[in-house]
Amino acid sequence: MAHVWDLVGRTPLVEIASLSKLTGCRILAKCEFLNPGGSIKDRAAKGIIESAERGGELLAGGVIVEGTAGNTGIGLATLAAERGYRVIVSMPDNQSQEKYAMLEAIGAEVRKFKPVPFSNPEHFYHQAKRIAAETPGAYWANQFENTANQEAHYRGTGPEIWNQTGGVIDHFVCSVGSGGTIAGVSRFLKEKKPSLQVTLADPFGSGLYCQLREGKMETQGSSVTEGIGIMRLTANFAMAKVDSALRVSDQAMIDMLFHVARHDGLFIGTSAALNLAAVFEMAKAQRNSGQTFVTVLGDAGSRYQSKLLSAEWRQQVHLQPQALV
Repeated sequence: MAHVWDLVGRTPLVEIASLSKLTGCRILAKCEFLNPGGSIKDRAAKGIIESAERGGELLAGGVIVEGTAGNTGIGLATLAAERGYRVIVSMPDNQSQEKYAMLEAIGAEVRKFKPVPFSNPEHFYHQAKRIAAETPGAYWANQFENTANQEAHYRGTGPEIWNQTGGVIDHFVCSVGSGGTIAGVSRFLKEKKPSLQVTLADPFGSGLYCQLREGKMETQGSSVTEGIGIMRLTANFAMAKVDSALRVSDQAMIDMLFHVARHDGLFIGTSAALNLAAVFEMAKAQRNSGQTFVTVLGDAGSRYQSKLLSAEWRQQVHLQPQALV
């Protein structure tokens, strides 16, 4: 008899057939939206809870506190419900309504804060630290600096990708929220195949693209994507083995999002679409080479449908889907 806890991971690897056909490369993606909490962040949540229980930091009947754009909070709340923990999440107040509704439906207490720079003590990350310190029996999950996050991907996601591809993989491409996925997966895959190329897919408004290419944390523009793009080096991302970086526009992201919905039957979230847009750009440069690209589909578009499926919202943010070129 399986428990919800046991359902995390072992997600299928699917070929994005339309993109493979357009590029002459093999384009594969991990369907992380099939985790029980609906996103790749379930893996980090499980790893963080396991580590805290093992270390005696999270005791029976305790409280888990986290600062999150939503998905890590949902993952923690999903797993905490079965294990008897209470969850409090601090979030920016500009995330999709679906995330807030889901968190509240599964019993999490949601505290919203105005989006501010990380240096501001009112930032949702610092708010989570404060809430944990003020709450009896609380454990601060701290997904950004808690390396149990990347360890979950080193032990789970990386080996799954290697086994599912039979070791036939040339590129791994991934965006960064906390840095856990790209760190754990790149560490594992590079150990297996040092020549494998790891590329960071970064939205505008994030500083990691410039950090990797020029050694300085600078950025330009902004992005409507949620849960990815940061202006600091986290403990998790510091462990990543990254070879190159590619900046992806919101227009390229929205074009890809609607392309795979209409041609491959996958309605994916914004970070997933950004990942595929980066892969598509890279694969076009290697056209007809037969190389294998792998990325992750972090969550489903249903988590953002009040925005993505709204013609009014897309008009407000000046994003109208166009055909891929």
